[in-house]
Amino acid sequence: MADLRQGSLSGLTDQEAKEFHGIFMTSFIVFTLIAIVAHFLAWQWRPWLPGASGYASIVHDAKEVAMAYIAVAFSA
Repeated sequence: MADLRQGSLSGLTDQEAKEFHGIFMTSFIVFTLIAIVAHFLAWQWRPWLPGASGYASIVHDAKEVAMAYIAVAFSA
């Protein structure tokens, strides 16, 4: 058994290395797909690149949200 592991830097046999590689690739692909879906949903919710009117519209929207929050916070 010890002579099977001598040629490997990781200490794994070829079968163990293939098994680890399969698990690693599967988990990497699942993680990547989840990240793609999360970025798509975040883009749909709030695009991080400005629209036709530029960043001014983002600042204007932020001011409206802040003013609405202040109005609600002080009326309570």
